[in-house]
Amino acid sequence: MSKKTLIAYFSASGVTARVAREMAQAVDADLYEIRPEQPYTSADLDWMDKRSRSTLEMNDPASRPAIAQAVENMAQYDTVLVGFPIWWYVEPRIVDTFLESYDFSGKTVIPFATSGGSGIGKAEESLRAHCPGAVWKKGQLLNGSGAADWAKRVLNG
Repeated sequence: MSKKTLIAYFSASGVTARVAREMAQAVDADLYEIRPEQPYTSADLDWMDKRSRSTLEMNDPASRPAIAQAVENMAQYDTVLVGFPIWWYVEPRIVDTFLESYDFSGKTVIPFATSGGSGIGKAEESLRAHCPGAVWKKGQLLNGSGAADWAKRVLNG
């Protein structure tokens, strides 16, 4: 049986989506967008507004925004790359919804993130806590070029 790779990503502004598509094409992986059941508006994403949806979600560790559609046949994937923008130094809560929706036991999971200034370290700690059954590999912050090369290295080495 051949090993299959899924690149699952959440993207609020399109930056993470671009990175995910570039990697999926480079490594011949399936692509899945973690889309919220209720799409985010620009007002929802206004992190300066203490009452915005994103701020309220991130201030509530138990928040689990609903996802629009499930991954078809998650069992077929051996490796899952999970991508997201860094929000409040960690992954958005919808990524936690995704991780808690499937059994990742024995699967290799590799995070990647985009960020205007934060690192991926705190997000990696958080992800591992939400999904302890996975075999975690070190993640990468991917803001510019090089995403395709990184994906090839991490999947082949």
